[in-house]
Amino acid sequence: MNDAARPVRHVLILGGTTEARRLAGLLVPDPSLRVTSSLAGRVAAPRLPAGEVRIGGFGGPEGLARWLRAHAVDALIDATHPFADTISRNAALAAATAHVPLLALRRPGWVPGPGDRWHQVTSLDEAAAALPALGSRVLLTTGRMGLAHFAHLTDLWFLVRSVDAPESPYPPRMTTLLDRGPFTVEGERALLRDHRIDVLVTKDSGAAATAAKLTAAREAGVPVVVVQRPPVPEGVPVAAGPEGAVEWLRGILSGADSH
Repeated sequence: MNDAARPVRHVLILGGTTEARRLAGLLVPDPSLRVTSSLAGRVAAPRLPAGEVRIGGFGGPEGLARWLRAHAVDALIDATHPFADTISRNAALAAATAHVPLLALRRPGWVPGPGDRWHQVTSLDEAAAALPALGSRVLLTTGRMGLAHFAHLTDLWFLVRSVDAPESPYPPRMTTLLDRGPFTVEGERALLRDHRIDVLVTKDSGAAATAAKLTAAREAGVPVVVVQRPPVPEGVPVAAGPEGAVEWLRGILSGADSH
């Protein structure tokens, strides 16, 4: 992709994750590429990647398909959060409509090890239903958007950790901790101890930046309710890391140049 005779190819990254920023950093120095990262705009002060950045939604799959065509996008990489299933579905539909190659960049999920007391569920509603039997002081790290699922649990106390302040409805007995990873095992141990946490709720977002809480919970014997991630849309290839996404992109663009 470093051949100066080739036309500049436009790559759209649906981002907002650490992996998306790393991918943009790998691609932007290549003069044969134009790299645009799209952020949803849900975080007040996002960490911006290298290259061009747009913020905000597209207006569903039809809007995204129009954007892909209007901006002559040659490849689309969905590097959103593993739980951003709406944009992932929209990306699959839009890519098929606009005939743009699509890759999903997904960090590997967490795997329980010896000593872990995991309770795996498929939704926030299931997580909420499991809590009363597991503990009464909850560290909730599922983000600020889904607190309504726990608002009816009036007998439990919640420590809610999120990047931005949550909006109601949310549990009546709640303390908010505004913080952003990466977190350390030492810090997570202190958090569990100081707040007397006896159950942890998390989404299987994967990655090392927020995995320290799992280690601290294992050491303390604290049960963990783990919300499983939704599947990648059928037929969409997956890369586990930015380097794999670069390899896929090279293959896609070199194949297009050969036609």
